Amino acid sequence: SSGINAEYGLFKQANVGPCNIPKPGGFNFVAKAKYDSWKGLGDMSQDEAKEAYIAFVDELAGPEEGAAGGEETGPVGEGVPGLDVTKEGGVLTITLNRPEKFNALTWQMYKGIGETLTAAANDSSVRVAVLTGAGKWYCAGNDLSNFTKDMPAGGPTEMADNGRDTLDVFCAAMINFPKPLIAAVNGPAIGIPVTTLGLCDIVYCTDSAHFKTPFVSLGQSPEGCSSYVFPRTFGFAKANEMLLAERQISAEEACSGGLVTRVFPEESFRDEVNKVVAYMAQLPPQSMIISKGLIRQELKEKLLEVNTRECATLRDRWLSDECMTAIMNFLNRKKK
Repeated sequence: SSGINAEYGLFKQANVGPCNIPKPGGFNFVAKAKYDSWKGLGDMSQDEAKEAYIAFVDELAGPEEGAAGGEETGPVGEGVPGLDVTKEGGVLTITLNRPEKFNALTWQMYKGIGETLTAAANDSSVRVAVLTGAGKWYCAGNDLSNFTKDMPAGGPTEMADNGRDTLDVFCAAMINFPKPLIAAVNGPAIGIPVTTLGLCDIVYCTDSAHFKTPFVSLGQSPEGCSSYVFPRTFGFAKANEMLLAERQISAEEACSGGLVTRVFPEESFRDEVNKVVAYMAQLPPQSMIISKGLIRQELKEKLLEVNTRECATLRDRWLSDECMTAIMNFLNRKKK
């Protein structure tokens, strides 16, 4: 806990300046410890605190396993660590390929997926796009080292601004994609790979899949337009149980609730999905684009509006004491 308190003090000093709150009274020992950590930094400048904070979180996060840095994202996602992008028979397949990290998403992967979909929208050789995962998991959500690795010179505020913009562009690329976008959910999904299923046109999953959105416990808030789509898919009561009470649901529940199109046995999953995808890829492409446009026409602008609002809210949550403490606690548990 002493490490968390030290990190808290540096975080507040970097973003607010010297301690400007009264000392907590009573038996609130946690609040007192945080106060002492912040107050103890005295008149340290915000720039000095920012540098110390960056060094602290870099040490806490430790070296990233299997990282391949400095690679430029290609026009269709080529060369992005953690992504496999293939194009065959009119089908663009984007595979999340970090099985050792349960396919958790890095900032590079978010950008790579968005750029790949944007390029494919104008590529006449692509008729259908598929999102899937390698290994046993579809995706474990946001890689929390996104908030600690390679902290920019502007510290947490710049990190949060960059994250907001990256997420906004990523979701907008899914919303704006004019061709069929199919999610082939090959296993469990947590967080943003769950919420963005509502932005796909068809969702198939294995019977081993399950879905969870633990935003509140991480001090965060819904994204992927789930604050709008989920209540209109599941109904408010069930959506609230997922988004607020963090209830995990099974593949069958996701299907009966309308988030998933069909559930296939794990052993036949890929074959079943490939049959549908291959059939759609040989259909008249302009008719497909026009038909999807009609289906999505009334929804598209609303989703873009909701996406921008959710990303702005997340940016503020990432800079909150609650979120910072939750992420540091999570990373500390991982190091033990």
